[in-house]
Amino acid sequence: MKAAVWHGVKDVRVDDVELKPMKDNEVVVRVAWTGICGSDLHEYQEGPVFIPVEKPDELTGGLAPLTMGHEFSGVIEKIGSDVTKFKVGDHVSINPTITRRNSPDDVDVYDGYSFIGLSCDGGFTDFVNVPEDNLYILPEDFSLKLAATIEPTAVAMQAIKEGNVQPGDSVAIFGSGPIGVLTVAAAKAQGAKEIIVVDLSEVRLEKAMAMGATHIVNPKDGDAVEQIKKIVPNGVDESFEVAGVQPTFEQAIDSTRPRGTMTIISIFAKPISFNPMQLMNSGVKMTTTIAYSRETFQKTVDWITSGKLQVEPVITKEIELDAIVEDGFEALTNDKSQAKILVGFSKE
Repeated sequence: MKAAVWHGVKDVRVDDVELKPMKDNEVVVRVAWTGICGSDLHEYQEGPVFIPVEKPDELTGGLAPLTMGHEFSGVIEKIGSDVTKFKVGDHVSINPTITRRNSPDDVDVYDGYSFIGLSCDGGFTDFVNVPEDNLYILPEDFSLKLAATIEPTAVAMQAIKEGNVQPGDSVAIFGSGPIGVLTVAAAKAQGAKEIIVVDLSEVRLEKAMAMGATHIVNPKDGDAVEQIKKIVPNGVDESFEVAGVQPTFEQAIDSTRPRGTMTIISIFAKPISFNPMQLMNSGVKMTTTIAYSRETFQKTVDWITSGKLQVEPVITKEIELDAIVEDGFEALTNDKSQAKILVGFSKE
């Protein structure tokens, strides 16, 4: 079968691969759709970030070159002898996080984590082995295409949880790429009253509005913090840094009210400088988030499949595997109108 395999920076190839033997606690998933994540783009542009290249990953045993793809949905094709909660034909979403303590509890990923599709073979192919503990059942009448957005939306849902967004709150989101606009949708579903999005790209700001933003701010039109405080004079209750650059890092702090919370979601490609006095003089609390808990992933499944959380507008393009470099990675690099690009496999 064909797969998108990471070999190095700017070196993702569509190779012929064989499915590894299935373990007793695993199922074989027939992949329907797989999304290209910002993390995948980082690996393509400047990796390795998460991909193990010198020695096998200690949690998954994976080692480059490996099949990418961790935002995927599909149908169970085969089950291992120890699998008890699923059956052949079940429609599933995949939580790609492998933690040190896989259990039904609300495991803290900071105990140590790796990802299917980054630390071992993932979903940019027709079939993939997935441990039973990483599967979430979906209604059979729910779109598997839309289900491919569950994983990145769970990142946004965890950010909303870490920021402690409450109904009626005001939020500012700096950066309206895929995770930024999904954070908009999550904040809206949580009941935020004002959802202000900051970006230099007008086309991305339009996407933010389609996802539920109430106000948009373009720094080309003037100081972003001043524009935000014209909307919310005392500053927003919570801000989210999703751009990964120093100016938005500082603006997120400055736009937040005293004792409000600023949450970092973005992956920073390089270090930035930071004066702690910026926080101390403002009383703003700062936190970070990566990935999600099991509880958050299940909540994301429930909210999306029930229609409470609307994410359809984030999907901007559907492509074939053979075009994943040019129409996928390169398109996301060069075309600001692209948000979530999906690669179709069985397309069920």
